[in-house]
Amino acid sequence: MAIAARAYVVARLRMARMRDRAAIDAHRARAMARLGHHLARAIPFYRGIDPARPDRWPIVDKQVLLDHFAAMNRAGIALDTVRDVLMRGENRIGDLAIGHSTGTSGNRGYFVVDDAERYVWLGTLLAKALPDALWRRHRVALALPGFSRLYAAAGGGSRVTLGLFDLAEGIDRWAERFAAFAPDTIVAPPKVLRALATRGLIVRGTTAFSAAEVLDPVDVPAIEAATARPLRQIYMATEGLLGVSCAHGTLHLAEDVVAFEWEAAAGGLVQPVVTDFTRRAQAMVRYRMNDLLRLDDERCACGSAMQAVAAVEGRRDDLFLIGDAIVTPDVLRNALLDADPRIDDFRIVQTGAAAIAAAIPPGRDAVAVQAALTRAIERVGAAAAVAVTHGIPATDATKLRRVRRDWRPDHSSISAS
Repeated sequence: MAIAARAYVVARLRMARMRDRAAIDAHRARAMARLGHHLARAIPFYRGIDPARPDRWPIVDKQVLLDHFAAMNRAGIALDTVRDVLMRGENRIGDLAIGHSTGTSGNRGYFVVDDAERYVWLGTLLAKALPDALWRRHRVALALPGFSRLYAAAGGGSRVTLGLFDLAEGIDRWAERFAAFAPDTIVAPPKVLRALATRGLIVRGTTAFSAAEVLDPVDVPAIEAATARPLRQIYMATEGLLGVSCAHGTLHLAEDVVAFEWEAAAGGLVQPVVTDFTRRAQAMVRYRMNDLLRLDDERCACGSAMQAVAAVEGRRDDLFLIGDAIVTPDVLRNALLDADPRIDDFRIVQTGAAAIAAAIPPGRDAVAVQAALTRAIERVGAAAAVAVTHGIPATDATKLRRVRRDWRPDHSSISAS
C-alpha cells in the first residue's frame, strides 16, 4: 500500500499545481516525453517511433490492440495465453495481472497491468474521489463489472476499507453482506445504485458514484433521494481512469494521468483518443475509444482547470444511421423524456434501416413519445417508422444501454459531421 499512498499524495499535489491550461499542457508534454522513451525501448510495437513526436505515434483501436497484443505489452504475452488463463478462472501471468472488458460491443478488450500500476490507479482514484482519506476513515463498496476483481485486489489502506460485490452473482446473493459492510461510499453502475436504493440498502449521507455505464437522467432522482446527496460519477474503462466528478458534481477528465485528443462526431459530440501516462506493462497509447462525449467549456466553481464533461452520451456504434442522417443518443433520449416526464425507464433501439422501436413503462403516453421521436428524427432531415410499446424488456446484459443500434448496415462507415 506504500505505492498507493504515495500515488494519493502525488495526485493531490499534482492537482493543486495544475490550476490552468498552461500547467496542464506542460505536465502532459513532460509525461508524453517520458512515455515515448519507454515505448521505444520496451514495447515492440513502438520500436522506431520518434519519442519526441507523439503526434506521429499511430492511432490504434481495440482491433489493432487485439491483433498486435503480444507486441503491445512488455512481457510479450500472447492474446491466446491471456484468454486461456482467464478461462481457467485465474487472473495472473507471472508477476502481471490480466483482465478483460465486459464486451458490450460484442468484442472484449483484454489488458495486462503490473501491481505497481494497480496501486497507482487506486491511489489516484482515491485522491480524486475521497480527498479527505488521509484523515478520515472510509468504507468503500465496489460493485463494478470486470474491474472489481482486478483492482480491488490492490486492497485498501489503513483508512480505506474496500468491499467487493460481484455483479455477476446478482444483488440477491450479496445484499445481506452489503448491508453488514455498511459503506459510506459506493461505486456502482447507475442501474445497481438505483436497485440498491429501491431495496433500502443505501442510507442517507452515503456518497454514491455512478460508474461503468452511461448515466441517464431517469436514474438520478431515486439515487439522490436515498443518499440525500448529489450523485457523482467516475469515468473509467479498460483504457484506465478517465475522470471523476468533483464535489460540485462536475465530471472532470483526469488530465494529470491521461492525455486526451478529440475526434469530431455528430451533433457536436466528440470521440476521445486517449494515452495513459501510468501504463508501462501494456501500452495504452493514442487509443481511439468508442465513447461519445459532450464537453463543457465553462469553468467549474471548484476551480479545477481540467476539462469538464457535460455528459458521456453513449457509444459511437450506437449512433442511429437513418438514410444519410446521423442521430445521436442524447437527441433521442431527451425527446422521449420530454414527451412524458413520468417516464423513469425506457429503451430506444434502431431495428432496421428506417425502423425504431421504443419501450416505456405501462401507463405512460405512447402517442406523445411516438410523436416526439418522429419529430426529433425529422429535425435532422431523416424519416423512420417509430413503434412504441408498453413494458420494459428484461435484459441480462452486463451493461445497460437504453439507446442502442441493433441494426448494422452491410457497407457503411460513420463519417464525422
